[in-house]
Amino acid sequence: MKVVDFLKNAKVFYVSTCDGDQPRVRPIGFVMEYNGQLAFNTDTRKNMFKQLKANPKIEISAIDENLNSLRITGRANFITSEDSQKAALEAMPMLAKIGYTVGDGIFEIYTLDDVAISYTSMTGKQLDGIEL
Repeated sequence: MKVVDFLKNAKVFYVSTCDGDQPRVRPIGFVMEYNGQLAFNTDTRKNMFKQLKANPKIEISAIDENLNSLRITGRANFITSEDSQKAALEAMPMLAKIGYTVGDGIFEIYTLDDVAISYTSMTGKQLDGIEL
């Protein structure tokens, strides 16, 4: 199974950023594959964007119906472009319904660099069968 499919099947997953020395966790639901990488979105008006700009370290956590957990760590790399925004709007049309448009100056797309993945059962046993 691909990581992008695991996250899409989870529907909601959790992203952790750093606000100084305070971790901040929030639920998100958008992920797409873009140029062979996982890609996510945020908004320049949100604290998440400001936190990732100040410290790009990020961790994402999700769980499936079998209580297997996926944890992804990496560094946010903003790749916002007309093409990446169009791809995101196509992947999730609801983004347009909540007001995002190509070139609006607030709609940001990022991928992850230095990715590490942990895929484990509820008991903590490492599982196989997941790939970027």
